[in-house]
Amino acid sequence: MIEKHIVLEDTDPVIFYGANNANMQMIKALFPKLRIVARGNVIKVMGDEEEMCAFEETVLDLEKHCAQYNSLNEEAILDIIKGNKPAVEKTGDAIVYSVTGKPITPRSENQLKLVKEFEKNDLTFAIGPAGSGKTYTAIALAVRALKNKEIKKIILSRPAVEAGEKLGFLPGDMKDKIDPYLQPLYDALQDMIPAAKLKEYMDLNIIQIAPLAFMRGRTLNDAVVILDEAQNTTTQQIKMFLTRMGLNTKMIVTGDMTQIDLPSHQTSGLIQALKILKGIKGISFIELNKKDIVRHKLVTRIVEAYEKFEEEIKATKQQADKGTRS
Repeated sequence: MIEKHIVLEDTDPVIFYGANNANMQMIKALFPKLRIVARGNVIKVMGDEEEMCAFEETVLDLEKHCAQYNSLNEEAILDIIKGNKPAVEKTGDAIVYSVTGKPITPRSENQLKLVKEFEKNDLTFAIGPAGSGKTYTAIALAVRALKNKEIKKIILSRPAVEAGEKLGFLPGDMKDKIDPYLQPLYDALQDMIPAAKLKEYMDLNIIQIAPLAFMRGRTLNDAVVILDEAQNTTTQQIKMFLTRMGLNTKMIVTGDMTQIDLPSHQTSGLIQALKILKGIKGISFIELNKKDIVRHKLVTRIVEAYEKFEEEIKATKQQADKGTRS
């Protein structure tokens, strides 16, 4: 009789073992000749060498499934042990799976275009209104690349520009002051990666979330790097960010031209970048619009109302200019 320890490295043990250890109990029942003890992320197994090899192979297959789909149930365990494809694996359009095991898929034509352009190009710009799914889709693509071991880290960044608030009034040290600006990025990650695994990734700097100013001087290799809210960058900032690209790195830049919070005398670096970089091979540009909005149906109506208001203001200003000239 020999003993072996199998470490679950790529998945959350809580999901793997199942509610009340139901999955583990089933696995034990399917390998009655082995003595199996699971604690934390380590499974200790004792018994016949040949039986143990079959068990280890099964655990690795189950772990791979669990890491990819954030779920494991008795049906999937039986399918994998029998060599069949679990039903969940037949969902073709999924980018990744949420922590509840639901597929995260492109929900509009332009979101699907973003997925395809990301696969073909190293730098992708995704421009669109609030709620069009540009940031969420970008983060899903980054998480998929990390799960597939195509990259070693994910870096998410935003410019810490004040949208009507002042950083100085926020409590705490600089990290505490900046974190509220980065919260939408945390929210998306928490949807896609189990809490314990996300904490581990962040503790090991496999996933990094930082304000744009922290990017200066770095060369980013083997990563997916996302710059969110890029409409609030200056020309120098976005140029600095784009020139951080290293080997085996893909970048996604997202922004909303209707939500520029820079002082009126400053030009958005994103607007300039779109003009300067147009036509360069290896760079793609995706424009999302109100048809891509996947939040509450009222968000679309709000966007349309503001667009109408801005058009009326513009028309009134043009009329006033004509009157002045005449």
